[in-house]
Amino acid sequence: MTTLFISDLHLEAGQPAIGEQFVSFLANDARQAEALYILGDLFDAWLGDDDPNPYYGEMKSAMRDLADTGVPTFFMHGNRDFMIGEQFAAETGVTILSDPVVVTLYGQNVVLSHGDALCTDDVHYQKVRAMTRDPDWQSMMRAKSLQERIAFAAEARKESMARGESLSDEIMDVNQDAVAATLREHGVDIMLHGHTHRPAIHEIDLGDRTATRIVLGDWYEQGSVVRWDENGPRLDTMPR
Repeated sequence: MTTLFISDLHLEAGQPAIGEQFVSFLANDARQAEALYILGDLFDAWLGDDDPNPYYGEMKSAMRDLADTGVPTFFMHGNRDFMIGEQFAAETGVTILSDPVVVTLYGQNVVLSHGDALCTDDVHYQKVRAMTRDPDWQSMMRAKSLQERIAFAAEARKESMARGESLSDEIMDVNQDAVAATLREHGVDIMLHGHTHRPAIHEIDLGDRTATRIVLGDWYEQGSVVRWDENGPRLDTMPR
């Protein structure tokens, strides 16, 4: 059996090919898996579990179908869908994970993360991240009307895109010291994350040992998946 990992699909009605590939993936590859882990940014924006968006309803239904087959499905918040809550979990059958979290895969402990918390060189973003993950802030946002939330999200995205154009690739990537600190804190030799949209497998020198960092890609041009079995992890692409 194989455990599957995906992230950064950024599902939205304006990109139907991604949703079609995701639904096909759930109906085929995922049904043969031991478990599926979704490491954040499944949706391009999530404004609350009360959003009646019919496109998101289709995606939730496909996830529910997978859960009903008995395949355990785990979800971790990303920087685009951190407002996903317990209603979504109940509707889809997923288990929401903390970030980071350590799981055991075929006898090996692995730390999982969305990855945005590791981008510590972007000080402004880390302040925004801390604010938006605050339960009081989220409660305040949920109390607003859906239209108010839509307007807020549109403005925030506009500002983020404008700011991103002025930042270097290095600032927007993970900080290597943050990666090493996370590996040491959790006592593991392997990390898996998404967020940066830079799929690769990196060796990390921890001084006393060498660790591994696996980065999932986004799904804009093709699917990205890590397939993990008793022989270890494999980073694959899934052409459309």
